[in-house]
Amino acid sequence: MRKTNDSVDVGQDKIASVIKKELNEIVTYYDEKIALHGESPLGVDWNGSESQLLRFEQLSKLMSGQTAFSIADLGCGYGALNTYLKENFKGVKYYGYDISSNMLNSARKLHGDPATAKFIESSALLENVDFTVASGIFNVRQTNSSAKWREHIITTLDNINQYSKKGFAFNCLTTFSDAPKMKAHLYYANPCFFFEYCKNNYSRNVALLHDYELYEFTIIVRK
Repeated sequence: MRKTNDSVDVGQDKIASVIKKELNEIVTYYDEKIALHGESPLGVDWNGSESQLLRFEQLSKLMSGQTAFSIADLGCGYGALNTYLKENFKGVKYYGYDISSNMLNSARKLHGDPATAKFIESSALLENVDFTVASGIFNVRQTNSSAKWREHIITTLDNINQYSKKGFAFNCLTTFSDAPKMKAHLYYANPCFFFEYCKNNYSRNVALLHDYELYEFTIIVRK
């Protein structure tokens, strides 16, 4: 099993080098969403509050039974997960990361207490936390090829693994989607590939959740 923690630092520069130009396109994409829809699920390109809540429920299985933990939310948007965590867990220290300054401005406006929530403009984690979640950040690939986008996902997962002491969770759109509904600018991941990759590279304790009513899957890695 390859130990990413023992390898070369996987930071923001390495992630940006994979798709440096295209990250700007993605920032523009999400800036337009939040400008149009405001601080809402539609503002971060979800269909509605029900699907957003269902995603949070899957991701939070990573922290089941935990209290007093730190967590990074990579691709935090306006910080909706912070609200969910505070309602369902005790003693949460939240770090929200995003590449959109407009998203972060909205997040700081809604979650202004720096004692419990901190927001950072970055495409990669910069400090150690107990847990990390990444929801939706691998969906919008724009004009990137599938191979290039998968490389970007793996580099990002290496970074997440390096800075997450107890584990992490992420979701992706699934290749088991109805073909007529699939869109060219979105990336549909093979859940079996990423399950195997996480087992071989990060931990023996990996769960694949593909039994909830969305065209996606969630992977949980526990250390």
